[in-house]
Amino acid sequence: MNIRVSVIMANLNGAAHIAVAVRSVLRQTERSLELIIGDDGSTDESLAIAREAAKGDARLVIVTSPRPCTGPAAARNRALAVARGKWIAVVDNDDFIAPERLERLINAAEAEGADIAADDLLTFYDDGSRAPHAHLRGALAREPRWIDAAEYERGNALMAGGPTLGYLKPVFRRLGRGGIATRYDESLRIAEDSDLVLRLLADGARFRVYPELGYFYRKHASSTSHRLDAAAIEAMDAASKRIDASENSELQDALRYGRSARADVLAFTKIIDAMKARNVGGAIGGVLRRPGTLWLMRYPIGARLSPTVKARADNAPPRVTLLSRQRLVGATNGSSAYVLALAGALKRAGYAVDYIGASPKIFGRWAGFRMKPELAVFDRYVVHGGVRVGPFMLSRDPSVWAASALAVTERLLGKLRLKLALSQRAEFAQAAEATREDQLFVARQAAPHATAVLCDYGFLAPLAPYAIAPGAASLTIMHDLMSARVADTAEQGAVVLGAAEEFALLGLTDGVIAIQAEEAEKVRAQLPASRVIVAQHAAKIASASQPGADDALLFVGSNTPPNVVALDRFFRECWPAIRVARPQAQLKVAGSVGRALGAAPDGVALLGVVGDLTPLYAEAGVVISPLYTGSGLKIKLIEALAAGKAVAGTSVTAQGVEDAVRGAMVIEDDPARFATACIDLLADRDKRETLAQAALVCARDYFSADACFREFVGAIKGETQTTAREPEINPALG
Repeated sequence: MNIRVSVIMANLNGAAHIAVAVRSVLRQTERSLELIIGDDGSTDESLAIAREAAKGDARLVIVTSPRPCTGPAAARNRALAVARGKWIAVVDNDDFIAPERLERLINAAEAEGADIAADDLLTFYDDGSRAPHAHLRGALAREPRWIDAAEYERGNALMAGGPTLGYLKPVFRRLGRGGIATRYDESLRIAEDSDLVLRLLADGARFRVYPELGYFYRKHASSTSHRLDAAAIEAMDAASKRIDASENSELQDALRYGRSARADVLAFTKIIDAMKARNVGGAIGGVLRRPGTLWLMRYPIGARLSPTVKARADNAPPRVTLLSRQRLVGATNGSSAYVLALAGALKRAGYAVDYIGASPKIFGRWAGFRMKPELAVFDRYVVHGGVRVGPFMLSRDPSVWAASALAVTERLLGKLRLKLALSQRAEFAQAAEATREDQLFVARQAAPHATAVLCDYGFLAPLAPYAIAPGAASLTIMHDLMSARVADTAEQGAVVLGAAEEFALLGLTDGVIAIQAEEAEKVRAQLPASRVIVAQHAAKIASASQPGADDALLFVGSNTPPNVVALDRFFRECWPAIRVARPQAQLKVAGSVGRALGAAPDGVALLGVVGDLTPLYAEAGVVISPLYTGSGLKIKLIEALAAGKAVAGTSVTAQGVEDAVRGAMVIEDDPARFATACIDLLADRDKRETLAQAALVCARDYFSADACFREFVGAIKGETQTTAREPEINPALG
């Protein structure tokens, strides 16, 4: 088998964290890999936990030790001895990695001819004592950079003040220059990684460092890197003397600098030991012999001054983090209403939900927006690059304010019939690539130890690890299967997301939340290892059916291609026949879809966005939904049924909820028959009443909040998945 990368993981009693580490490796987008755990004589359940986390994945290999506690270097060497990959990656058993990390890092290394490649660490603290932070800073945090042996050695000088390059977790070619096999120095218990990299660099390897945050470095009480004692320092010093720098004067200078720094730290360690033993004379003597150790006193002080985060109170509600790049200002469209409904279900179940707006691009070309009252469902609401002022969220970016001014001017001139292109349409924020700043914002704003992480659309799935909730369930709110919807919509002329790309994104989280059963089955077929939850949109159920007025029709929808296509075709192929049969017929169109329609035919009123649809639903005799292309969400259909209305739609309208709505609405695909059905309903109140009652029964049985969100809330609570309930047709629905 041709394996591209072997991931090696040393393990000694790592039961507390190894499951997260294993899952992060086996979920990589780089599928041609093996994970080799070099166990060092563990006496806990860590190996059993690792096997359980792998769920039978044959790419997991475990190599055991003939005797216990030989050290991490020896454990890694045993893993290296059986590695088959062209590349080697190191992941510690208490850390984890971003899902695209290995593919991205190795692709970049191969493209640029690097033998060793590393990205930045996102350091986080298990006890919440400090906020998460990046490891690299300065030039290293801004752009890729080549690192030679001398710079690497200087960057590893103990307590030198800069980012220690030895902490980075590189990938490297399995065979070094000249075919020399890679191997760790087993005399080292600390700094074995940096020693290996330095030897490879001294041998001529090329090292490239990238600023992307791909490795999640956990700090906790038992972290090996925290245990720096005299024996470890002396072993590091001995290892440095074995480096061949005879033909590299810069490396010789760097090695001398490193030895001097270690001497200071060794002296400082002995001073601290003397102080702990209350040997005042010994401590003073150590300072007098090496005064430079006084400078090292800044580290304990600096640690006390580091930013801290509040630990969660014992009586605080469990939290769920929602990551989004959707401008969620209220229930202004179908996708926003759906997310708010999910958040509401969690709030009723006792959870606090945090909305983390993960990109400044949420603002688009508008410098601010007013937050509607329904956003109170969130315990916290923050947007990257934004500041909250009362009910307003305002951008901090002056360029966005300038773009807003141009957009406003353009609209005002348009009203004067002066068409000038002063502004550009903003980038589609949902699909925007996450920046390093976005990732850090999520890491710092997400509540530590969240119960679950929700990703609003598949585009957000790569950001899930940055919420720093490694043990939490991660779920993607799919909304709709975008690739299938676009494939069905040839008239739209553009592909938003290909099927392979979409399923790859959906597979990055533990599970997927689908809004209807048909699309859920498609996801299950492509992602059999993922949990797929059906959470249909819930609606507020009316107390009684509403037959409405004769000759009154209503269409509700946002400015999306399926709605635009539907109304355009309805105007051409249905509306003339309806007006001939019912000259007094009137159609009201509510929602932003009116912006794309231009002039409306006689008898049609384009109302634009309407704050309260209740009066419109009460008045309408028939609610139409004549969709002919992929409709995605079913929110407006469900709302109409829940309002107790007579609804006329197509098979596309009912797609995914066919069994539930059978008999509760009129379904006609042929335009002529659709028009005839509308005419009959407009003329007959009794027919509308019968259909409206059936719609209300359907809504109560299938689209109440309890029915729709039971499985979703259960997944957040950690309940095991159950077989989906087969739809039962209510006798009243026929």
